[in-house]
Amino acid sequence: MEQNQNVDVVRRGYEAFGRGDMEALLALFAENISWVTPGPPELPTSGIRRGLQQVAEFFQTLNTHFEVQEFVPRQFIADGNKVVVTGDEVARSRKTGRSINLSWCHVFELQDGKVTTFSEYTDTFAAVDAMREKAAAAGA
Repeated sequence: MEQNQNVDVVRRGYEAFGRGDMEALLALFAENISWVTPGPPELPTSGIRRGLQQVAEFFQTLNTHFEVQEFVPRQFIADGNKVVVTGDEVARSRKTGRSINLSWCHVFELQDGKVTTFSEYTDTFAAVDAMREKAAAAGA
């Protein structure tokens, strides 16, 4: 598949995510997709997921714990079957109400028009910190 076609697939994925169309988003992924999001165990979205069902569960977990307020892909870079996207996000922890501003990098690998692997690179500390209840000023 041509690099521009791979970028188009990835762009359509961001568009589907932006409008909350999980069915259209998941349709762009291979059945055996590998999905890697970094972070410590305290971050519910972190981990390695395999297959469409586990990736769908990732998005449910994301929605349970965070309200994504702004999600902007800024740059798309294609190299063969890989597409690298940089962008920014503003989200709010549903648990604490605290907001986070993140820059991220997403790396996609595609085969036959479907995303086969996804890896995210971002500041996971900011996400974990937003989920933490702040200690009382006089104590801990």
